[in-house]
Amino acid sequence: LSPTGRRSGETGDRAQQGAHLTTAQGLRLPDTDHSLKAGARGPVLLRDHHLREKITHFDHERIPERVVHARGAAAHGVFRGYGTASDICKAAFLAKDVETPVFVRFSTVLGSRGSADTVRDTRGFATKFYTSEGVFDLVGNNIPVFFIQDAIKFPDIIHAGKPHPDREIPQAQSAHDTFWDFVSLHTEATFHTLWNMSDRGIPRSYRTMEGFGVHTFRLVAGDGSTTLVKFHWKPRLGVHSLVWEEAQMINGFDPDFHRRDLADAIEAGAHPQWELGIQAFPDTPEQTFEGIDLLDPTKIVPEELAPVQPIGRLTLDANPSNYFAETEQVAFHPGHLVPGIDVTDDPLLAGRLFSYIDTQITRLAGPNFSQIPINRPHAEVNDMLRDGFHQQAVHRGVAPYHPNSLDAGCPFMAGAKEGGYVETPVRVPESRQVREAPESYDDHFSQPRMFWRSMSPVEQEHIIGAYTFELGKCYERTIRERTLRVLANIDERLCREVATGLGLPAPDPDPAYANLAPQPSPALSQVGKNWPAEGRIIGIVADTGADLSQVRSVRDSILESGMVPLVVAPTGGQLTDNGGGGDPITVQRTFLTARSVEFDALLLAGSAVIGPDASGARSAGAGAPGESGGGVDPRVLLMVSEAFRHSKAIGGWGGADNVLRAAGCSPTAPGVVLGPTSSAVLREIGELLKSHRVWNRFPVPATG
Repeated sequence: LSPTGRRSGETGDRAQQGAHLTTAQGLRLPDTDHSLKAGARGPVLLRDHHLREKITHFDHERIPERVVHARGAAAHGVFRGYGTASDICKAAFLAKDVETPVFVRFSTVLGSRGSADTVRDTRGFATKFYTSEGVFDLVGNNIPVFFIQDAIKFPDIIHAGKPHPDREIPQAQSAHDTFWDFVSLHTEATFHTLWNMSDRGIPRSYRTMEGFGVHTFRLVAGDGSTTLVKFHWKPRLGVHSLVWEEAQMINGFDPDFHRRDLADAIEAGAHPQWELGIQAFPDTPEQTFEGIDLLDPTKIVPEELAPVQPIGRLTLDANPSNYFAETEQVAFHPGHLVPGIDVTDDPLLAGRLFSYIDTQITRLAGPNFSQIPINRPHAEVNDMLRDGFHQQAVHRGVAPYHPNSLDAGCPFMAGAKEGGYVETPVRVPESRQVREAPESYDDHFSQPRMFWRSMSPVEQEHIIGAYTFELGKCYERTIRERTLRVLANIDERLCREVATGLGLPAPDPDPAYANLAPQPSPALSQVGKNWPAEGRIIGIVADTGADLSQVRSVRDSILESGMVPLVVAPTGGQLTDNGGGGDPITVQRTFLTARSVEFDALLLAGSAVIGPDASGARSAGAGAPGESGGGVDPRVLLMVSEAFRHSKAIGGWGGADNVLRAAGCSPTAPGVVLGPTSSAVLREIGELLKSHRVWNRFPVPATG
């Protein structure tokens, strides 16, 4: 029987069963609104077993949230192997056209479960593969490096990034003293910090977020040969980010922005996709490549030196049916491996191999967390692990030990030929036990400088702004000054511009790093490439005075191109032609409920007349009556001006130029498309969206 009384073999065994309310033991209940009392006025009787069960379960329905990665969103999907890795990895799920069910959880690191989505932070990208050989968990991030080289420092970086222990603020932020105190003293964190301060720290959506395995893993081929690899997830829609003001606004207007975007896309059939790729390196005794230590988790190997080779495709096609049962209870562990994939001696990975299993036992109340439905392997399990909290399996036999004769020696061992997992017999060199790191771990500035030099001018401006903002939130001057000394070792201009914003002198770099000149890696920049515009959200601002035939036409064209149109009007309901012809147009947003941050581009279908609720007393965005120029609703002007300064594409027809001028935006600015028909405008807007933003709208200041 299932946990809810469904007989074995029947469908739907995970859901609640039956048409009547029952106790947890299946006893049908006539009333759940009143406690059992001695008379209508009480007192309440202790013998009320239903009251006790209901309240007791409620008291315990929250499990401890994750210490890190507490806020998450997830989806089900399928992974299809290309077979291109078969020469170097014997894992069955990577073979050609093998399809494997997966469950993927995205998350922020620092914030609590109730925090906002679009904070500046690292994101988790964890994938559970339910393979025929057992569960494989690829537990990575959207940033390929980490703050620390050794897991023993993990409590330190997390304690530094979490809210201050005296006041429990700020939530889900790194813009405070303890974080910058730690990373400025612990300079191996410099590269990861720089990634966080870049646009990668505020992704546009999970669908447009890259993922990395962070560590170097060892793949094993069928003949026993080995290859070192780094895993990469490449989003089909490209890597795109928010701008900082936009991210801050979203945190207030829609703190669930990323999880809503993911769920809505899947529900609409716009299934997010990523390609899994590997960078492959010879498995030499030194475990280095082009002078880069492959066991150092604070380093990357530039893609120009080792191209990413695609080995399979991930498609997310189903939302969870219950957040707690699936997204909250899913348990990942980097030690969940399958034949063909092995770990390396990365000291950060070594600590994770211990920590993850330990934390799951605490969070999920015992060692049997693998029996929770979302964690169950899609392969036979005969583990001889008995009893413990929440043991759901009914074990048979009398000999839960090995070897045994009473159970006929079962279960039997499996060698490599029978699909058993055999660790790679890596030679361990003779050494002495020490608490130290190799000299190759000492370079903390070459790769940060490479990253900075790889950024486009506009991305560099964003990094300068991020450092200035974050350090401007620090109270201690010594922390700001120490961080400037770190920045001086990355780039003189970066340090100087941030120092100017902080009102502090810019220090000189350490002479040991003054002449570093690493080659840029163009693959690190998000700017300068074109990507599919599918899944982008287009706001269409219209009212009853607009040419609704053009609105219908552009709405249909947007849908046909795989994008999402949302009609924004003065009020909810429907827009109808003045003459009564044509199908009514359903309104998805109003001038009151819409803001620019929801849209990737705006289309203005006319003059956007003032809505009936445009009162400053009711809607602060409306301002005082009469403030709107040219009779345009002030909230539309606000929406247009925001989209304009966030470098989004804006199009329009039928008087849209007047709206732009009233909003203080030039109709001839880059990325503004005006035309006689909606179809002509949409064609140009679609091309602009391929590069995500109109970055040349605001030229980067010349640097000295």
